[in-house]
Amino acid sequence: MDTLSYKTISANRETAKKEWVVVDATDQVVGRLCSKVAKLLRGKYKPNFTPHVDCGDNVIIINAAKVVFSGKKETDKVYTRYTGYPGGQRFNTPEQLRKAHNGIDKMLRHAVKGMLPKGPLGRSLLHNLHVIEGAELNGLEAQKPKAIDINQYK
Repeated sequence: MDTLSYKTISANRETAKKEWVVVDATDQVVGRLCSKVAKLLRGKYKPNFTPHVDCGDNVIIINAAKVVFSGKKETDKVYTRYTGYPGGQRFNTPEQLRKAHNGIDKMLRHAVKGMLPKGPLGRSLLHNLHVIEGAELNGLEAQKPKAIDINQYK
């Protein structure tokens, strides 16, 4: 019996095959989109997935301004942040964040961050996410990203 064929292959930083992918967020529900993006960032769809290594893809989300919330979350959901000063709690709804500078980027990053592992690995994985409100890639064409249909992933 050949025991070498039964060894588990563990990916590392050098052997991980990272790609650049483009996801179109037009008319996508925020939570469902972000859970699939988090799996892409983590590398869960790849056969050589290793839990403690960054073996996921670099993801570019385009048309992020066209994402939607289900139900009444657009007006009822509340994002809380803290300035660091006494009495410095600030509250925003997604409706208010859409009007703010980089508000959509903050909404999507907040959703994806909650779905990634906590600790140094999760923080480094979040750097592989690029959110663009419009349709053009804004200088990321040099990476030659391939467009994928996010609806085919589960």
